[in-house]
Amino acid sequence: MDKKIRRDFHDEISKNKVKTFFLIALFIIFIGVLGVAVSYILSGTFSFGIMTFAGIIAIIYALVGYYSGDKIVLASTKATKADPVKYIHLHNVVEGLAMAAGIPKPNVYIVNDPSPNAFATGRDPEHASVAVTTGLLKTLNREELEGVIAHEMSHVQNQDIKIMTLVTVLFGIITVVSDIALRSMFFSGGRSKGNKSSILIVVALVLVVLSPIIGLVIQMTISRNREYLADSNGAKLTRYPQGLANALKKIANLNIPTKTATKGTAHLYISNPVSVKKVSGLFSTHPPIEERIKRLESM
Repeated sequence: MDKKIRRDFHDEISKNKVKTFFLIALFIIFIGVLGVAVSYILSGTFSFGIMTFAGIIAIIYALVGYYSGDKIVLASTKATKADPVKYIHLHNVVEGLAMAAGIPKPNVYIVNDPSPNAFATGRDPEHASVAVTTGLLKTLNREELEGVIAHEMSHVQNQDIKIMTLVTVLFGIITVVSDIALRSMFFSGGRSKGNKSSILIVVALVLVVLSPIIGLVIQMTISRNREYLADSNGAKLTRYPQGLANALKKIANLNIPTKTATKGTAHLYISNPVSVKKVSGLFSTHPPIEERIKRLESM
């Protein structure tokens, strides 16, 4: 039985890592296609300048988030450091799972919020923090808490902040390129040089208009995939996938929106914290919680 569980863990982890790789590759390819479309609509030199400018803006934005994002998130949620005496049980769980994951123990924070939820932040395992709400501590038993912390520890171990920073840069490039290209066409009266096919112009224009939506869909797909990966990796750390499955059931049944969360930080949480509705679909940061539970219980 134990061999079967290990094989399932590794299969799930490997599958999700490969899927992330291909999604990021798709993102990069799409940016290349978008660049060709913009170049066809506008002059080549000007379109290259747009792509370069968009890249610089997106990278600067992402670097600020990468190095200061954890402080911003912790401050916005009003998280406070968990007292090592009052919350010794939580500290012990975090320390034990950090050792199992082979990473330094993250800083531990408490968010005063009745909604059961948790998140991890930080640019790498050496600068990581794990935060849990007071509602989570009141709702879950030890095995369920271990499942949630293992999920968050997996985000740290897998360096998902780096992955999502890269995705943010790619999405930023797409949105800036699309915006500048459309504005350039508007101010130029939609005129382009040379004899160009009107059909191809329309196709290229539609691609530019829809590119932010396509980029967002890819970004959200990667975010959902990293949640599945953290679930699988977390189950591997605890060797007890049912603990996380039971925790997700309780979180779903209570269905309380997290007061301190925003749409900008929603992707960090173990469960979508913004809406009490069970959000799913192409634009959701999280997979359907029922599907996550089903996968965990099949391990």
